[in-house]
Amino acid sequence: MAAMTATANRDANRDLRNRLEEIHSRYARLRSDLDALQRRLTSLRITVASPDGLVRATVGPRGELIDLRLTRRATHHMDNEYVSRTIVTTVHSAAAKARRQVQSLMADYLPADSGTLRYLRDDDLGALLGRSDEIVQDVAGRHA
Repeated sequence: MAAMTATANRDANRDLRNRLEEIHSRYARLRSDLDALQRRLTSLRITVASPDGLVRATVGPRGELIDLRLTRRATHHMDNEYVSRTIVTTVHSAAAKARRQVQSLMADYLPADSGTLRYLRDDDLGALLGRSDEIVQDVAGRHA
């Protein structure tokens, strides 16, 4: 029985060491590439045109509207409600594409199950605190 326990402990330790090495490697890469990554994120521009070509929206990495272009026919003899809906839909499409691009850039540096990537993917602010919650609960459980 003791031999099985020792083997299980060695396996668990080896798995933990491997996971820590992976995390450290990703972190070291992120730190060394931080300036370049920051420049890529800051300069990210996504442009999307509406399917009918009436609207072209450009957004930044956070989905903020940077530029909006309307064709002349969009402003002449067009229903204002249609043009407004087309603008909103096109901007939302560009923002969603920008979010996916930011996720893709960050996925090169963070584990797929990281709170940061889950937050970027799902807009779930609680994902950022998930690991901290686990640690607090573990510590509280040991002191109970």
